[in-house]
Amino acid sequence: QVQLVESGGGLVEAGDSLRLSCAASGGTFSSYAVGWFRRAPGKEREFVAAFSRSGGITVYAESVKGRFTIARDNTNNAVYLQMNSLRPEDTAVYYCAARQTYRSYYYTAPSDYPVWGQGTQVTVSS
Repeated sequence: QVQLVESGGGLVEAGDSLRLSCAASGGTFSSYAVGWFRRAPGKEREFVAAFSRSGGITVYAESVKGRFTIARDNTNNAVYLQMNSLRPEDTAVYYCAARQTYRSYYYTAPSDYPVWGQGTQVTVSS
């Protein structure tokens, strides 16, 4: 199965933008549905955004809708999370996750995903 490595996190100010990347290796990436999650200090891991395996279906958490955009590049085995208008409450460790599937569907629960990256820290100062 694939392995995932996130990058692109950092320290930014409120209102700034960041683009996170998730590089996949070791599998047929196009057969995986992919999701982005985050965990803020002292909180549970929460859903941010997800694709179906083709990328044709996308879904976002209400808290990021209109500010965050996901994209995937199956040719280059990568997914991206473009984050605009960042807020201090977006501060968290961000993870990408993958689930091999033959369904054209997306998944929003952490328990739906058996494969996880190590995470990348995003800190937004006010």
